[in-house]
Amino acid sequence: MSLVSVIIPYYKKIHHISETLNSVLNQTFQNFEILLIYDDINDDDLKIINSKFKENPKIKIIKNLKNLGAGLSRNIGIKNSSSEFIAFLDADDFWYPKKLEKQIKFMRENNYDFTFCNYFKKFNGKELLVRSDKKKLEYRDLLLDCEIGLSTVILKKKIIEEELFPSLKTKEDYNAWLKLTKNNFFAYNFPETLVTWVYSNNSLSSNLIQKLKDGFKVYYKYQKFSVIKSIFLLFLLSLNSLKRKF
Repeated sequence: MSLVSVIIPYYKKIHHISETLNSVLNQTFQNFEILLIYDDINDDDLKIINSKFKENPKIKIIKNLKNLGAGLSRNIGIKNSSSEFIAFLDADDFWYPKKLEKQIKFMRENNYDFTFCNYFKKFNGKELLVRSDKKKLEYRDLLLDCEIGLSTVILKKKIIEEELFPSLKTKEDYNAWLKLTKNNFFAYNFPETLVTWVYSNNSLSSNLIQKLKDGFKVYYKYQKFSVIKSIFLLFLLSLNSLKRKF
């Protein structure tokens, strides 16, 4: 049994997926499996992925019968994992070679259940370092700002009691971190940069209106706050996100 399950939802990222998968396969820490959740009803990309990686025993491909979105696809990956640790990676991001080795060691030595690290956000030929100055993030911290990059996170599977990610087009990871920290599973910061997040102008995460809609749903529908409080927190979240870009 693998110690770490690396969950990668896939939808139309064929120009990035080889680099993404190889960044995992080339890790110095090798006790892992990759669960790639293929979330596209069109099989063209699947044929290309299979032609390159089908023979690799570390990669298991699970094909959704219909397009579910990244969050629900990650839930499927979690259900199909039997590992102690769950790591998340988007299909257009990539890890540095010692990512698993260093972060798993950090978790084991400190008995942490939930960790994240710094990352570079790559966009328009530029790189922006996203980092947190805090050693740990609690629920009240995350309500105002989210410094956790999805592709940096490693969790112990035992802390996931039910489906972690909601059915949202964006911000599904943000809601997941709020859910865990609200249950007192704090997010501990491993203060090294081990990930590059590739920001695409045509991705859902770049759609400002969608992000605002989903951000409001996170507060109002899932955190059960009032309309006024939800709007206020969304304003602070957006403001803090803008601050990191300057």
